[in-house]
Amino acid sequence: MVKIANIELGEFPLLLAPMEDVSDPPFRHVCKQNGADLMYTEFISSEGLIRDAMKSRKKLDIFDYERPVGIQIFGGDEDAMGLAAKIVDATNPDIVDINFGCPVKKVVCKGAGAGVLKDVELMVRLTKAVINSTKLPVTIKTRLGWDEKTKNILEVAERMQDIGVAAISIHGRTRTQMYKGDADWTLIGEIKNNPRITIPIFGNGDIDSPEKVKAYKEKYAVDGIMIGRASIGNPWFFNEVKHFLKTGEHLAPPTLEQRVEVCKTHLQKSVEWKGEKMGIIEMRRHYTNYFRGMANFKPTRMILVTSDNLNEIMDAIDSIPHNFKLDMASTLETRRTINGK
Repeated sequence: MVKIANIELGEFPLLLAPMEDVSDPPFRHVCKQNGADLMYTEFISSEGLIRDAMKSRKKLDIFDYERPVGIQIFGGDEDAMGLAAKIVDATNPDIVDINFGCPVKKVVCKGAGAGVLKDVELMVRLTKAVINSTKLPVTIKTRLGWDEKTKNILEVAERMQDIGVAAISIHGRTRTQMYKGDADWTLIGEIKNNPRITIPIFGNGDIDSPEKVKAYKEKYAVDGIMIGRASIGNPWFFNEVKHFLKTGEHLAPPTLEQRVEVCKTHLQKSVEWKGEKMGIIEMRRHYTNYFRGMANFKPTRMILVTSDNLNEIMDAIDSIPHNFKLDMASTLETRRTINGK
């Protein structure tokens, strides 16, 4: 049984990665329904929380059906991170997570996210500030290092454990790689097999098939796997992986009717959470992923991404099984496209 502090996650948990503009409550809902064991929010700026910025505060929304769920924060200032942790603590998630892995320039330039990998002492201070400000278990998500010459994750993992971090998720790329090239899991495996490391180690990066999950589980002995891009438009991926690990066989892919029902649930939850206007707008980025590759889909897609009328959108989604057929080759291509393969 894998545990983060006293939180039981099962024998080999599958985690939903915190993805900006993706891992919001509506998306987390459909992932939870389809097998995700632990989920994290989109990352939240510590400075934004302190300023009471509306967008940052909205990202604190969590719901009981999601549990266990972690709220992820980022920042480069110890005082701000400590205050943000207290704010997060008051919303009563199960875990506080620190983002030391985001590679985007606007975050790194502020000395946050993966930018902290250049200064391990700062990483230690920031993490201590969070641990000292919350009663909740603290986890981190990070990368192998800043670049090929400074892969310091072995040192980072030991020092994070030593100051009280409860689990570490590691993306198998450096910051300079961004999301390009192949993820290198070799160091992730070394950390997991380091006799000094006793906390759970979760691997992340390039997970796009149940076969790969099984192979990495066996080769690198990680405690679980964090899934990101493979779940976009494909929340069934969690259950597909679990079925394959249990039986060695592939779970039948979702039918077009099942895709429609999950897409509708996603839309309904988006409207409930953000209100009808914003819920409709924020859902638009997901339709292509749910229905990628279907021939002659453009007219329907245009309704989905331009209409402001909820009933019209629902009718368009309901019409899909009657007007289209699901091409399994397209379904596979969807996953490859989302994962940049």
